[in-house]
Parts: sequence; C-alpha cells; structure tokens
Amino acid sequence: MYKLIIVVRDDLKLSKGKTCAQVAHAVLECVMRQGDTKLTKAWHREGAKKIVLKAKNDAELFKIADAAKKKGLINAVIEDAGHTEVKPGTITCLGIGPDEEKKIDKVTGKLQPL
Repeated sequence: MYKLIIVVRDDLKLSKGKTCAQVAHAVLECVMRQGDTKLTKAWHREGAKKIVLKAKNDAELFKIADAAKKKGLINAVIEDAGHTEVKPGTITCLGIGPDEEKKIDKVTGKLQPL
C-alpha cells in the first residue's frame, strides 16, 4: 500500500480555497520529484491515496520535513508567492511521498487530520 501525505500549517488559518491550492502544489511537486518510477506507478494504480494532516506551525512542519529527509522520503516544502492571503515566502505546507505507507507512517503517524 502506498500514499502521499500533505501536512498543512494549522496556524495560518488559510481559506479552504487557498488550502486546496497549496495542497495541490505539494502533490504536484512531490510527484514531479519522484518521477515516473515503479513506485509512482504503483501508487497511482492503487488510487493515488492522499491524506491531509496538520502541523501546529512552521517549526513543527520543518521538523517533520527533516525527519522525512532522514528516512529517505521524497518531500517538498511549499513556499507561497504571496499574491493573496499570506506574505511572499510564507511556508504553507509539506508534501511527503508517494511511498510505502509504513515508511511514511514512521514520520507522520502521530499527526492529526486537518
């Protein structure tokens, strides 16, 4: 079983539309970084499972990103351009995967859904 996790900063209180756009950026960036691999194809074949979780703030998000990197997981920190709700350069979310659920759960298993 495979999945891709997106961790969104809860402290920013983004609108639903802005949150959806940032999540889409994270998914796209992770898939592009992963490339057209057997793992990506397996994830897609299984339905391209995506789960959105929350981090308290940017410090927690960076801690999770660091843990993902140490586990060898593809990850992407998303920085907003600042055209709408937040200042330019604001870190909004983090994508991790796609990869095996058990590997990702070691990093994100204790996080709560958004």
